[in-house]
Formats: sequence, C-alpha cells, structure tokens
Amino acid sequence: MSGNKIAVYASDPAKSRGRLFPETVSNSRSEFQRDRDRVVHSTAFRRLKHKTQVFIYHEGDHYRTRLTHTIEVAQIARTMARKLNLNEDLAEVVALAHDLGHPPFGHAGERALADAMAAYGGFDHNAQTLRIVTNLERRYADFDGLNLTWETLEGMVKHNGPMTGPDAPAQELPYGIAEYCEKNDLLLNSYASLEAQVAAIADDIAYNSHDLDDGVRAGLIEFQDMASVPVLADCLKIVDDRWPDLAPHKRLHEMLRRLISLFVEDVIDQTNQKLMALDLNDAMDVRNAGKTIVAFSKPVADAEGALKKFLRDNLYHHEKVGNVMEDASQLVSDLFSRYMQDPSVLPTEWKNEQRSEDDQPRTICDFVAGMTDRFAMLEHSRLFDRTPELR
Repeated sequence: MSGNKIAVYASDPAKSRGRLFPETVSNSRSEFQRDRDRVVHSTAFRRLKHKTQVFIYHEGDHYRTRLTHTIEVAQIARTMARKLNLNEDLAEVVALAHDLGHPPFGHAGERALADAMAAYGGFDHNAQTLRIVTNLERRYADFDGLNLTWETLEGMVKHNGPMTGPDAPAQELPYGIAEYCEKNDLLLNSYASLEAQVAAIADDIAYNSHDLDDGVRAGLIEFQDMASVPVLADCLKIVDDRWPDLAPHKRLHEMLRRLISLFVEDVIDQTNQKLMALDLNDAMDVRNAGKTIVAFSKPVADAEGALKKFLRDNLYHHEKVGNVMEDASQLVSDLFSRYMQDPSVLPTEWKNEQRSEDDQPRTICDFVAGMTDRFAMLEHSRLFDRTPELR
C-alpha cells in the first residue's frame, strides 16, 4: 500500500485474525496483499472477462464486462481508502472479489439459478463468492479454496451490512454462510470494516456511471433523457458551459468524470465528518458502531437514488435488454434442468464432485454458476437443438 499512515480504526494486516489454515508469513507482502494476489490469479477472476455486466459480451467490444466493472470498483475503492487513511489493500481485495460468485448473464442468470435452487437451499451470488474462495478454487496442496484472511472473508460477506441481528435484512441467511461461520466465525451480527464499506459504495459509484455510459453507447439512453435527473443535468451544464460545441462522446465522458468525482468527494467528506464525531479506537469499534459509516450525504444519496431509478426505468428494464435477459434466464434454466435430468452429460470432474444424490443440485449449481456467458451458450448448443442468439 502507499506510504500514508493508516488511522487507528483502519484494518491492520499485522493484527489480522489470520487464516483458517495457518501459513508462514510472507517476507515481501502484507497479508491483505497476498489475498489480493490470490484473487487476481484465481480461475474465477479470469472468468469475469466473459460474464455480463449489462450487455452480453458479443453485443460489442467496448461494453463493460463483469471484469472491467470489477477493476473500476477497485480503482475507486483504493482512491477513497487512501484519502480516508484506511488500508488500501484490504479495500482493493474486497472490491476485486465482490462479484466472483456472479453466474453467467448477470442478474438474469442469478434469478434463474435462485428459482432452480429454491427447493435445495437457494442461490445468492454473495454466498457463492464465499463458496468459491473457501472451497471451489482448487490449486493449493494444503487446502481447498484460497485460504484468505478473516478480514477479507468478512468484507466479502458483510460489505452491505450485518447478516444477522436487529440491523440485518429480514430474510434467511443464504446457503453456506452459516455453515462456514461454524468453523470460522465472521461475526455476522456486526458491521464490516471501513475498507469493506468503501468497497461496497465504490461498487455503486462504478456501476451508476459506467452503466449509464454503456446505455448511451447502446443507443438506449439519449442526452435529452438525462434532463429528468438533476445530478446529470447539473454535470452536463458544467460541461456545456465550458465546451458548448463538444463532440457527443467527449461530452459524455466529461459529464461522467464530474459525476464520479462528485460521488467520491461527497463520500470522503461525509465519512470524515462521521469519523470525527465517533470515538473509534480500533477496527473492532467500527464493527460495533451500530451503523454504516462510509456513506453519501443526504442530498447526494437522494441524487444517487434518482439516478438508480433512471437506470432501472431506461436501461435495465428497457425492452431490448429485457428480451435478451429473458432468453438468457431461460438458457440457464434449461442447462440446470438438463443436468438434473441427465447428470451423465456433465464433465467428468463435476460428476466426481457428487458424493451422494443429495449433492447433485448444489454440484450442478456450482458448475452452472461458474460458467462464462460464452461457455453457457456453447453448452446449450451442445445439449439442445436450438439456442437463442441473445441479441
């Protein structure tokens, strides 16, 4: 990490709770740097290159994929962590790992798997991330998974807040999280570290801006549509006042730069104000603070909420996107059903994963969730007479 001195309430790798399987300390990297490197070198991370953010990979070379989205989240997270005197490496690794559990075709694939697994414990991409880094990545001699530090695992699972207790959502824990915590308690009733909170809000900032960019590139959003969103109208006015005849692609880029800066600077200012008002002596005080500390101010939170609604109405629910995602969801459902009906068509290594008949649904879910968009389409073509083109 950079040479800035971290605050007392930041996560200190020297005080890490360690790894489930103890390892010799590295002479050249901190514990969180080792975690980052393990994530970046994982198979699941490489697969993000061909997993959907909003648009299927073959719809255009310049649209974000789940991988480029992840890199943008990590960049924003590091910037904010540095300015807040937090541990940049932990913020980065949580950001880099946060979407490892996403199945092919983004949220459409997740909905299909959640429906398919409803009778078998369900499916949640956040829980699947934990499953990947603690079990499904198989490369080390001494353990399955990546054997990441407690703080990194906690950040992955709890970056959106507590999962049990009065501040948790009123829903059952996703499959696998409670079971894992029986052997490595991630304190599910507390808040996550400031670094994990930074990664979570960096995710929002990244996709709000780059999904808007991709929506304009796809011709689904026009500049005149943005006038209904005050924060976009304000950013455009700043750009237009300075460069009244700017080419559309430069106009969009200059607007997005200002939008991201507005969000990032507001988070830094608002979080610093909260930190000054709290008596935090260490990272554990953050977990017990009883609230999220890294946040937007009320006016910017309202603006960000309006932008989210605009994107839902004009992009995510657009007929063109919806039709493609409906076909993609059906494709994932088809694959799951076919493997359940005839497990013999699974690759040999995945057939060997099944230790009993009860393991079959989860094994198939793991296989399908790990697919890239491209591989899912190839598998569907192999197993079915007709595969949708997803265009």
